[in-house]
Amino acid sequence: MADQDYREEEILGKAYDARLMRRLLQYLRPYLAEAAAAVVLLLLLSLLQLLGPYLVKVAIDAHIARGRVAGLAAISLLFFAVLLLQFAVEVAQSYLIQRMGQNIMRDLRLEVFGHLQRLPLSYFDRNPVGRLMTRVTTDVENLNEMLSSGVVAIFGDVFTLTGIAVVMLWIQWQLALVSFLVVPFLTVATFMFRSKVREAYREIRVRIAKINAYLQENISGMAVVQLFGRESRNLDHFRKLNYDHLEAFLRTIFYHAVFFPVVELLGALAVALILWYGGIRMHAGSLTIGAVVAFIQYAQRFFRPISDLAEKYNIMQSAMASAERIFRLLDEPEEPDFRSPAIRPAVVRGEIEFRGVWFSYNGEDWVLRDVSFRIDPGERVAFVGATGAGKTSIMSLLTRLYEPQRGCILLDGVDIRHIPRDELRRNIAVVPQEVFLFAGTVEENIGLGNERISSEAIRQVAEALNIHEMIEKLPRGYREDVRERGSRLSLGQRQLISFARALAHDPRVVVLDEATSSVDSETERMVQEALEKLLAGRTALIVAHRLSTVQNADRILVLHKGEIREVGTHSELLARQGIYYRLYQLQLAGLKVERPVEGESSAPSSEAASHAPATRA
Repeated sequence: MADQDYREEEILGKAYDARLMRRLLQYLRPYLAEAAAAVVLLLLLSLLQLLGPYLVKVAIDAHIARGRVAGLAAISLLFFAVLLLQFAVEVAQSYLIQRMGQNIMRDLRLEVFGHLQRLPLSYFDRNPVGRLMTRVTTDVENLNEMLSSGVVAIFGDVFTLTGIAVVMLWIQWQLALVSFLVVPFLTVATFMFRSKVREAYREIRVRIAKINAYLQENISGMAVVQLFGRESRNLDHFRKLNYDHLEAFLRTIFYHAVFFPVVELLGALAVALILWYGGIRMHAGSLTIGAVVAFIQYAQRFFRPISDLAEKYNIMQSAMASAERIFRLLDEPEEPDFRSPAIRPAVVRGEIEFRGVWFSYNGEDWVLRDVSFRIDPGERVAFVGATGAGKTSIMSLLTRLYEPQRGCILLDGVDIRHIPRDELRRNIAVVPQEVFLFAGTVEENIGLGNERISSEAIRQVAEALNIHEMIEKLPRGYREDVRERGSRLSLGQRQLISFARALAHDPRVVVLDEATSSVDSETERMVQEALEKLLAGRTALIVAHRLSTVQNADRILVLHKGEIREVGTHSELLARQGIYYRLYQLQLAGLKVERPVEGESSAPSSEAASHAPATRA
């Protein structure tokens, strides 16, 4: 993957962005009661942390120093009760904030996933799968860490620091100022640590993104890796990516290993200053030993939140960067479901018409140029042509996977942009060349969860397509788990199941996009016999490179460079001895074409790869 694919991972963001925070707080509204309770508990927890050292001061000055042993029991019990209450409050506060964070993350993940399903396919052409998975998983989890360990915890640390400073100044302001002498040095150390770790974390994000992308690509293409003996080369490349990630992570470990001992050293220095100056004040009679002990405990508790704030700064910064990326995804415009007024045809006859359609995946690199044709209800029309001629693009436009830049497409005389997508696609079934099966049973992959399609209906479709016996031969028949992408089935079996899936939904229009390209000749004959019966009364659009599969079509449209060059039946096109005739000679007669079709490229290329932006996971 090119380096530009990782630009979004390099977003550092601010530690606090008011615009993003206001937007994030919208997800907090359903849980305001829990959030308020968590904040109250946090304030109570901070107050309880202030009481412990003060109780120690009272115990020493009022009882131990004066020999009043009787009062120590009450002070000790009160100290123990404060510790117990502190424990209970901390547990309750942590549980509330974690539960609230998980609920918010659940809501956000649902919103992101739902939005992804409504985005146009052109968005997925531009964005790798691995990046989108990171948005739904890692970036959302970063926001959860901010909610559970960031914003609220920072608020608690600030309140604790303020409270400790006030109490220390109240007990003995001169000693408090002496103990605060190390704060400027701690501020400098914290600033340096923050800037260094900030850059290291950015590098970690970029490098883990590269590892994820390379890992996903290699697992998906494992068959090619093994067939071409690239295991050692790919391992070497992965070893380099892995080492780069290790190197970046080791830098953060080094910075942490230096920073936290520095904080401990400065804390010890503060204690030394308290002992020195406190001893002088005690000798002068203006300070008690209990106050000195309390100061030491407060100083230890004072520097702990400061060191935590440096770490929470990085949590906040990472979360703000994740929020920026997530909201950028959520702000991607969805294509409108339909143009007003919405039209839901009561009955679909299956008449299709393209009027002056122009379409491009990129700018003005036109895939289709002023394409116009009409298909009558129940008519079977085949689309043939060289790879990249625009056949599959026509099918994608018909199902509104993409929208044309010019012209319009009509279904029964209605512009399909006025028909809601669910209504349109309910009446058009597609059997693609590259079959995708979900993890689940054969029956689930045919019915796709449609409650209107019963198990009996699925079996009837399978019998009509002559694949019932093939399914029954599987170990569990229709209950056989096909695994991810149908990995337990052959390519031909997957295509036949996809065929049954389309026909089980009883569409008025059927699109066959190279639907029999991976079926052997004997199976293809059975499918053709089934098609004669099952496509009766339905409009059929058939895309095929193998011209033997389209000879019985009512009409054949020959495309070349995005334009319709020839129209007619199989025999009419052969008699014309044009583009179709030459394609037929090449495929079936094995004759050499003496002269190439005018302007036709001899180098094959995938239509999608020719026009859609290249993406890698």
